[in-house]
Amino acid sequence: MASSGKRYRKIAEKLHADKPYCLSDAVSFLQENSSCKFDETIEVAINLNVDPRNADQNIRGMVSMPAGTGKQVRVAVFARGTAADDAKAAGADFVGAEDLVEKITSGSIEFDVCIASPDMMGVVGRLGKVLGPKGLMPNPKLGTVTPNVAGAVRNSKAGQVEYRLDKTGIVHAGLCKLSFAKEKIEENIKAFVGTVVKAKPASVKGSYLKSITISSTMGVGLKLDNSEAFTF
Repeated sequence: MASSGKRYRKIAEKLHADKPYCLSDAVSFLQENSSCKFDETIEVAINLNVDPRNADQNIRGMVSMPAGTGKQVRVAVFARGTAADDAKAAGADFVGAEDLVEKITSGSIEFDVCIASPDMMGVVGRLGKVLGPKGLMPNPKLGTVTPNVAGAVRNSKAGQVEYRLDKTGIVHAGLCKLSFAKEKIEENIKAFVGTVVKAKPASVKGSYLKSITISSTMGVGLKLDNSEAFTF
């Protein structure tokens, strides 16, 4: 722990605190100053001028990462008949109905995304207390309740990232691996930030973006130039 703290402080000393970074320089800094033995994740935190208590400002959605996330995503699908067959063909890891409910109820949650066809929500509803707290409950707003389960599976496998406002007014997500080519990292960050910027609620008055910070798992946080975000 001490050596980690020393490493962090040494990197922090290289930061310029008097002005924000442009995206290109920030990504270069994180890649050039990583000394971890594992492939860190690029993370983004966007502090917004919104009130999480207002339902119309409770920002949430999904965005596809153009370069993928570098993470193997396991997908469970609630579907029957042709929809179930389509989900399997699209690469779903688990497909079922009541049998999948029993599997999850017994404590087996070996997936990262849960998708359901609309006709299955009566069945899936039994799992609200199990999947809800884990953020895995299928939701039409996220595209995880859909008649096109095959398309949803393919999108999830290709690299979709959920964004959700927390109670402090911050949207945070891990986007991809630090080992990605610099251009690919920038591409993903632009897609994520650009989507959140476009999701500005009509009821928000004045400045929407307070700050945008990017970091790697064990790295320092670098503030980006807010004005650049509106060009993404």
